Formats: sequence, C-alpha cells, structure tokens
Amino acid sequence: MTKHFERQIDKLKTMLLRLGGCVEDSLERAIRAIEEKDPVLAQQVIDGDRRIDMMEVDLEEECLHTLALYQPVASDLRFVVSVVKINNDLERIADLAANLAQQALIMVEEPVTGDVPFNLAEESVWVRRMVKQSLDCLVNNDLELADVVRRSDNRVDDLHRETYHELKAAIRDRPDGAERLIPYLSISRYLERIADHAVNIVEDVLYMALGEIRRHEHEVNHTAAK
Repeated sequence: MTKHFERQIDKLKTMLLRLGGCVEDSLERAIRAIEEKDPVLAQQVIDGDRRIDMMEVDLEEECLHTLALYQPVASDLRFVVSVVKINNDLERIADLAANLAQQALIMVEEPVTGDVPFNLAEESVWVRRMVKQSLDCLVNNDLELADVVRRSDNRVDDLHRETYHELKAAIRDRPDGAERLIPYLSISRYLERIADHAVNIVEDVLYMALGEIRRHEHEVNHTAAK
C-alpha cells in the first residue's frame, strides 16, 4: 500500500467516524425530544438532518474517487465498498431520527390524555445501545460485539410486535383517542428500522474483516428459534 493510498484510507475512516458521531448524537436528541416532549430539541434534529445528508454525499464521492484513482483490490476493495454501504446506513438512521423528531412535535401538539397503555422506553434503550455498539464495532473491529448487535435485533423486533398489539387493544378500548396514539406506533416502527440499520453496519464490518457475507443469517436464526 502506497503512502498516498494509506492517507486516503485514513481520510475515509475519519470522515466515516465523524458522520457516525453526528448520527448517534441526532438519535440521542430525537429520543430525548420524545421523552421530554421538547419541541425545540425536536426541531434541532430536523434542521440538522441536512448537514448529515451533505456529509453522506461528500463521503460517497470520496469513496468513488478512491475507487477510480487507486483501483484497490482484495481487503482494500472490501474496505471501500463497506464504507459506501455503512455510509448509506448511517444516513438512513439520521433520516429516521428526523422522523422520530417529527413525531415528537406531533405529540406536543396532540398530547395523550390519561395514562399511555404502553411505553417505548425499553425499545429505545435497546436501539440506542445497538447503534452505539455498531459504531464501537466499526472503530475497534470487534467481531464479538458484532454478534451481540445481531442478536439484540431479535429483542427489538419482539418489543415492536408487543407495542403493535398493545396499540391495537388501546385503540379498540379508546377509539376517540386513536389519532393521539398512532404516533407511538410510528415511533416504535422507526426504532425497529434503526435497529435493522445497526445490524447492517456490523454485518458490513464482518464482511470487511472476514470477506464473508453474513446478511440475513440472524433473521433465519430468529425464525428457527420460534
């Protein structure tokens, strides 16, 4: 590997980790906006999504430049390809964080009266942890942590299903409050999708390190365990 190429790889790593930090911060702020019913914080997340979009575009262009100029092969090629895919997953997490923030604004305008028949606290804890662990996995090339993230997705899927069934029961019992309860289902769905993207990230880390495509394996295992 030439010195020029080494510097280019370091540049891609730096850009990717900077993007990951911004995305993680956006998710944390979005969840806090929901928990605290904070419209200012929610709007900050929405307004900040454009900056993350531009970071994603810049990184993709840098990856394409790397492929065209250096024509990497073997593990170097796997690294650049993985960066392109992880870059996309991080941008999607940021988009979903903005969607969460939009739901926070709706909840401020149309608050639920009385006790909410379910809560999303556990699901948000699991998803926050999965995103953090996926980035730690990326930074440290921690393949054991990658498996932890993949297994955690099963729990998030279960929590989302529980929320869906609880929501159906709540709407049946309180049809007049259906519009105020729907945002909770949207939030649960967005969290579940964020967890899927965290799994995508660690699977790309596995591909980067091992050259093996592990996509969908955890889904098959989860289905077989039922």
